Formats: sequence, structure tokens, C-alpha cells
Amino acid sequence: MKSGIKKTNRITKFATRSENSNKWFVVDAEGKILGRLASEVAKRIRGKYNPQYTPNADTGDWVVVLNADKIKIADKRAEQKVYLTHSLYPGGQKKRTFTEMMQKHPDRVIRLAVKRMLPKTKLGNKLINKLKVYSGTEHPHSAQNPAVLEL
Repeated sequence: MKSGIKKTNRITKFATRSENSNKWFVVDAEGKILGRLASEVAKRIRGKYNPQYTPNADTGDWVVVLNADKIKIADKRAEQKVYLTHSLYPGGQKKRTFTEMMQKHPDRVIRLAVKRMLPKTKLGNKLINKLKVYSGTEHPHSAQNPAVLEL
């Protein structure tokens, strides 16, 4: 051993399923900006606020988003933002603007924004199921006693 260098045994601590305390949070999306809301929700679902955060493990919390139909985005941006889908048939591509999506499926707008901020892996597919989005103020998750999350 060289002089002045002391060898220590360092053990990296990884989060386990039993240590993870899944909390439930409710977010009111009324008057919030889409991207800023989605990034905060994605961080909460991923578990980045948790001291036991482990990048390759599910340490996040459950989030319920209410009033998805009252989310805001810049007026000019609402016509520029386009959602593409494809039916896997020739000529099956459909384009919908933000305003069309808000009229038909306002919950999908927030879900897509959050999903695209999560990792594109099996873990990301598992984490997106921790997001519950509703257009109104009512939700069926009152039994979990969700805490109000102010963003």
C-alpha cells in the first residue's frame, strides 16, 4: 500500500421495493402551463425527490392530475403543436393540432407530455402507469388519501 492512501470498503446502497413508500399526490392543472406541469410530474413519478432515488429502480410516487381540460399553452403554439399517429397502413398517418386534441382527449395531452419526459425503457413503461389524468375535478382514488401537491 502506498503511503497516505487508505483503502476503504464503500458499499453502494440501492433502493429496494420494501424501502419504497409509495405516496399519492393530487395536482390541479387549472391554469398551469403544460410543459412545466409535465416536467414536475415526471420528476415526482420518477422519484427524483426521494432520498433513496435509484436511477434503475421504481422509487417514485403516484400522481393524479385533475382539470386536464383547463391546461394552458401559448395561443400561437396551440396551432403549431401537432400530434402524429399512424395506423400502420399505407397512408394511415393522422395529424391533430393541440386544440383538436384538447377538444377530443384532454387527458392524453398531459399523458403524452409526461411520457415523453420519462426514460424510453421498460422502466419508463412501468412508470407511466403511476400517472392518472382526469378532465374534471372528481377522481376514484380518494381511498389512497392523496396529498395536494402545489406546483
